[in-house]
Amino acid sequence: MGGVIQKFFIASMFMWMVPVAILYGFNHKLFPGSSDLSPHSLTLLSGFVAVISVNIVIAFYIYMAMKEPSDKHVPDPAFLAAAKASVNQFGDDSGKNQSGDSSKSLQSSKKQE
Repeated sequence: MGGVIQKFFIASMFMWMVPVAILYGFNHKLFPGSSDLSPHSLTLLSGFVAVISVNIVIAFYIYMAMKEPSDKHVPDPAFLAAAKASVNQFGDDSGKNQSGDSSKSLQSSKKQE
């Protein structure tokens, strides 16, 4: 569990730091060729590259998550039992409500006649 949180934290930090660094680099003319651009073009290019960098970080995070072995994670048995009980309870209640509602609607239609 610690590895998952650590990967999430690192990806979140990169999602914040990389776009800010790109915007800073473009605005302070640190990238080659950025001094030749007009202010409008500089703003558009730096924003576009910052958005692309966030998407790259997200794609890398998804790749790392998909690469993790699925047999490593074992769900909590108590949680599974509680979840199955709640699903079964919901399934039983919905069936009763549907049949009860249909009989009530049938009775109300008979009264109207």
